[in-house]
Amino acid sequence: MNQPQNTADIHKVIVEQQAAQDRKKLILNGVLLLFLLAAPFVFYPVFLMKILCFALFAVAFNLLFGFTGLLSFGHAAFLASGGYTTGYLLSNFSGLPTELGILAGTLAATILGLGFALLSIRRQGIYFAMVTLALAQLVFFFFVQSEFTGGEDGMHGIPRGQLFGLINLEDNMNMYYFVLAVFIACYVLVQRIVSSPYGQVLKAIKQNEPRAVSLGYNVDRYKVLAFVISAALAGVAGSMKSVVFQLASLNDAHWHMSGEVILMTLVGGMGTLLGPVVGATFVVNIEYHLSQGPLRDWVDPILGGVFVITVLAFRSGIVGEIQKFVRKNMG
Repeated sequence: MNQPQNTADIHKVIVEQQAAQDRKKLILNGVLLLFLLAAPFVFYPVFLMKILCFALFAVAFNLLFGFTGLLSFGHAAFLASGGYTTGYLLSNFSGLPTELGILAGTLAATILGLGFALLSIRRQGIYFAMVTLALAQLVFFFFVQSEFTGGEDGMHGIPRGQLFGLINLEDNMNMYYFVLAVFIACYVLVQRIVSSPYGQVLKAIKQNEPRAVSLGYNVDRYKVLAFVISAALAGVAGSMKSVVFQLASLNDAHWHMSGEVILMTLVGGMGTLLGPVVGATFVVNIEYHLSQGPLRDWVDPILGGVFVITVLAFRSGIVGEIQKFVRKNMG
């Protein structure tokens, strides 16, 4: 007789705990949103936009690596393809609205991501990583050889234009709030994907792929879709970056950029929603401040040291370690 009551009580406790967690997340998101809205009045807007673009890039990569368990060494290809496509269209078609140029860059990265996924998704572990790296290097050499990219000089003077023909994006404040709106929309999308039944399957694939297969899931199809979504979001980040800085360069396509986004994700906290944002903010700030001082020639070795320390001592990253501390000490 007590079993139904006990089951009901347990269910009630679980629901209440979930509601409490949702309230905490809502409060945290609200505080962060207020901070981001006020930030350009305190900090340089262009620097903030750089952080947001790289944060979106890291969020995109984390969807594939942190939640699906697929380590891609070629995500720079999607960042660059979005940037170059948007830059070329906005530079050569003066009447093209900025939002359409960004959508075109996103579409180019999505198509490229689908090609990468179909060629690499049947490989696992280091073999998957090496295939994505090889494909990304092919894309890099394509951009080097192509005339429309400007080769090693890159693509300069990309116009920002106007948003919907009404808002002048040459103004840094207008541009900042546009980038912020796009970042929030993409972040909420990833949050929704992760919490959906599809996201739960991705987590199951990461934790135990053979068991997911035994339950009847078409694992390859789930992984392909995750790869394509991740590539599309990386393309959005690249397109936004090219408009913000009015520049698309080979640095975005280099393998070093793929390594940098891995560092951002690991430092912030792989498999957490907020971790990549924190990691991108940390890495961008470290790079900027070191490059302005006497240690500017030691930026890469220092970042390498940060990577090693994170992997050895703080494997959960900044956000992951904070979450573990809160669970341990505050319940």
